[in-house]
Amino acid sequence: MDFYYTTEEEKFRDELRQWLVDNLPEGWIEGKREIPQDNEGQSKFFRDWQRKLFDGGWSGISWPEEYGGRGATLIEEVIYEQEMARVQAPPQINVIGVAMVGPTLLQIGTEEQRERYVNKILNGEEIWCQGYSEPNSGSDLAALQTSAVKKGDKWIINGQKIWTSMAHLADRCFLLARTENTGKKHEGITAFLVDMHQEGVETRPIRSIDDQHIFNEVFLNDAVAYEADIVGEVNKGWKVSLTLLSHERTGVARQIFQLNQVFDELVEMASTLKKNGRPLIEDPIVRQNIGRLRAKSKGLLLNYYRNLTNSIRNGYPGPEGSMDKLGASELGQEIYSYALSLQGSVNTLWKENAAVTAEWQYEYLRSRAYTIEGGTSEIQRNIIAERILGLPKDIKY
Repeated sequence: MDFYYTTEEEKFRDELRQWLVDNLPEGWIEGKREIPQDNEGQSKFFRDWQRKLFDGGWSGISWPEEYGGRGATLIEEVIYEQEMARVQAPPQINVIGVAMVGPTLLQIGTEEQRERYVNKILNGEEIWCQGYSEPNSGSDLAALQTSAVKKGDKWIINGQKIWTSMAHLADRCFLLARTENTGKKHEGITAFLVDMHQEGVETRPIRSIDDQHIFNEVFLNDAVAYEADIVGEVNKGWKVSLTLLSHERTGVARQIFQLNQVFDELVEMASTLKKNGRPLIEDPIVRQNIGRLRAKSKGLLLNYYRNLTNSIRNGYPGPEGSMDKLGASELGQEIYSYALSLQGSVNTLWKENAAVTAEWQYEYLRSRAYTIEGGTSEIQRNIIAERILGLPKDIKY
């Protein structure tokens, strides 16, 4: 495994670093990372950032140049994620559009769909959400019950989606609905591109344990989609859904890079906080635990690079991505949990205080979702067992 970058790759990194210095919100690099809390303010903040990325050529960098991307290599994508994690850049509000919907349309969408949606995904003019999970079909996605019935030139959609990230800000939704009941749950599913602003779509907020509003319930009451809104073929949406999910890998990469940075912040906190007049980092038990977390974070990173090497050789990502996702989500929970244990009694303080920032509390609560979102840890273990280790599949009753 070669850990060195070529001259051109280092030039790419330097260009990105300079652009971030010139274009991040004022005070961001210095730690002043203030994001509006109201929906209108958040929408403007994130849309402005998305537009700035687009204007600078840093949105959808791996997309073909004719569709607004840079045609970046997989290694350049990794460098991009490293640098964005390093400065803790604001997230792209259109991350679902840029990381998942756009690449899916480029791969299997019609030319009309590419012309209609792709540019607006990159520049943030249209924000996307993903209509997959339902109250009774989360990890078992194929058990979805939202229905779409054809009437004339329209498809009438009824049902409910839940845990829909950014639905309250979204303009369109990449939605799965059942269009035929064959008795086999993976059949009869169709993927639609649905307008979120029509009368038949209602969005209700879900405020999570960290008091943030990212998730939503979406109710579809005679919502309308058209033939031109179908991705792939009618009743063959399961294959389309797997195509979209395969493009999630860059999000996992950034989480791994972020965790290695969070570990450094954990060490800094342990060096600052004191017990009996001595920095916590001098306690042998603390040093032992930090060393253990360091070994895990470094091992996770090296394993990701190994899987990345396989992707470069094969030309596509394999099931090894489940190893990265599983390791990153569970290690993230472990790091934030240990960080709060080091804080002692001040870990109950929700607001900023003299000892530590409240960011640790927010992220600890947020980390509860790591092992659920993007496929639960149980699902990841099944994939690893069956597709990597070659173990027998679960018995279906």
